[in-house]
Amino acid sequence: MTTKGTPGRVIRVEKELWDEYGLACEAKGLSRAADLRVYIKREVAAHKRRLRAESD
Repeated sequence: MTTKGTPGRVIRVEKELWDEYGLACEAKGLSRAADLRVYIKREVAAHKRRLRAESD
């Protein structure tokens, strides 16, 4: 089930790690999905900065 029209994605993560990640996200007040989106956006922005720096 997805929300806001966002397509679902499947990733493979060990249960213990997923459970611990859930606790870490809960402590930050974020869902796992929201935390992953923050991380992905940061990585994409860093990648774009590297590409711009290489083209200069």
